[in-house]
Amino acid sequence: MAEKLFLGAKLRKLREARGWTLEACAERLGLSPSYLSQLETNQRPATARVLIALTRAFHVDASLFDLEGDARLLADLREATTDIAGPVSGEAEPPTAAELKQAVVNTPRLARQFLALHQTFRRLDERVKALDDTLGRDERGAGVAVLPFEEVRDFFHYRDNYIDSLDTAAERLAAGLPREGQIERSLEAALGDIHGVRVVTVGGQEALRRYDPVNRVLTLDAWRPGATRTFQMAHQLALLSFRGQIEAELDQAAFRTDAARDVARIGLANYAAGATLLPYKTFLEAAREERHDIDRLRTRFQVSFEQVCHRLSNLQRPGWRGVPFYFARVDMAGNITKRHSATRFQFARFGGACPLWNVHEAFAAPDRIDVQLAEMPDGSRYVSIAKSVSKPSGSYLANDRRYALSLGCEVEHAPSLIYSAGLDLNGPATKIGVSCRICERTDCTQRAFPPIDRTLEVPENERGVVPYRFGSAPAQRFDR
Repeated sequence: MAEKLFLGAKLRKLREARGWTLEACAERLGLSPSYLSQLETNQRPATARVLIALTRAFHVDASLFDLEGDARLLADLREATTDIAGPVSGEAEPPTAAELKQAVVNTPRLARQFLALHQTFRRLDERVKALDDTLGRDERGAGVAVLPFEEVRDFFHYRDNYIDSLDTAAERLAAGLPREGQIERSLEAALGDIHGVRVVTVGGQEALRRYDPVNRVLTLDAWRPGATRTFQMAHQLALLSFRGQIEAELDQAAFRTDAARDVARIGLANYAAGATLLPYKTFLEAAREERHDIDRLRTRFQVSFEQVCHRLSNLQRPGWRGVPFYFARVDMAGNITKRHSATRFQFARFGGACPLWNVHEAFAAPDRIDVQLAEMPDGSRYVSIAKSVSKPSGSYLANDRRYALSLGCEVEHAPSLIYSAGLDLNGPATKIGVSCRICERTDCTQRAFPPIDRTLEVPENERGVVPYRFGSAPAQRFDR
């Protein structure tokens, strides 16, 4: 069915621009004044006959009344209102599609002014976030609305991604688990013996893990990889075994919202699960013995590549510290979905990461480990490895989840890594940064946009790879 054509605002603007009264315009169009009034107030849609009359009376092209412009305005308005819904606007839900369409049809100028205000808000917000990136301060003290996941990330970040109470408790639990044979069977037995939980595997269920606390049944998806099922059992075992320690950590953290507390509870249980599968001292000694060869470690401990990387990044127990690594997981859109750093390496808290970072290249070569010698703007150099991984959905109709993993350490620790073999650690390094908006490099040909705190210089008679230069002076500030 063709979409009805409402022309109220456009029709009224055309009439008023010519100084015609409603009656005079109606006479020119061959319509009654009441019918024209209904058209202008969008009480009635325009018919094909009316549209022809409008083009003739106003001497305009019919394309002026095309709905494409309205569709674009509607799409922009939907994106803007969704962006500010919640913490910014105070509204739990954005306006509905019908409400937005009414705004576009009836008050298009007001809608465009709203979009202009939203763009101003985004620019100011980017400046605040760039300053936050630069200073590395904790948002919780800045009066800025923080999403629950961001607050939990900060919690782990400022604990150096190491939770001693859970790590040591998990190590004691792991010591009592038989390591011969499949660890999956050991965890299943522990759940039954310690907590009376029965484990059931069912193929094709949507949830990776579903626990029934009444009947004490843990249901897993049989179609998932063995490492996934193992981790989900370890998560449930940790959640039941360390409930007191987890709640004590949550109380001490004093999260702002219940949502952040709930997210952190799962994060802490995941932490304890990893510490159970990869007990601290046993894993640290194995990592040193294998020179941090991730493939050998994952085979040795019957876990996934990602689980090994994650665990290597939190070996920061006082007196038993491992190599300080950073670890990141990036999706195909460039979003950093996991990040931990025991090094000086900084991740972009907002916006995209540096395009020269080898984590982005990993998607082009699945299952291959890419090694990069990288240098940050402060001169610190890193050996960085990257690999793409795929998490099968178990169905042709569902998309597999694909990520790229990055693990790295400063060059002073590189001799401890098998991946440094053949690298000239003193040779040329790829110059990367945190993100374009705060990167100070002036000679980067991959720059997406200039630093947010610099003025732009756009030469008229010269064009380089990047179509602008930026000066040393700060960009114009918005004063109160």
